[in-house]
Order: sequence, then C-alpha cells, then structure tokens
Amino acid sequence: MAPRFLQLSDVATELNVSDSQVYHLVRSGELPAIKIGGRGQWRVERRTLEEYIQAKYAETAEWVRNNPLVD
Repeated sequence: MAPRFLQLSDVATELNVSDSQVYHLVRSGELPAIKIGGRGQWRVERRTLEEYIQAKYAETAEWVRNNPLVD
C-alpha cells in the first residue's frame, strides 16, 4: 500500500521537477500541503497530488484549445 502522505522530495520525483520547485508550489498555495512535526516538515497527500495533476491536465488542454498551433 502506498503511503498516504508524501515528502516534498517524493512529490518532486513524481513530477520530475526540483525540490525547490515543489516547495514554491506549496508555499504559493498552488499545491495544498500540511506542515507537521516540531521541525515543520511539509507533507502532500497523495490524493491531493493526483487532483493537482488532473487539474494541470485540464488547464493545459484549455490552453491548447485557446492557442492552436498555426502552420
């Protein structure tokens, strides 16, 4: 069974981006996360990450529709 919560480094691996890019997504509020523990470690729920990915697919599809490739 996959863990419910992911570390930011795990999210970065899933999205194939840097840890700092994921941190920025979380701090900007674009990717919802929780801060836990005495050292304030960030965690992203796997379900939330999947929802974020699906939203990005929809956002990209709309962008493609509104910006057709012109020969």
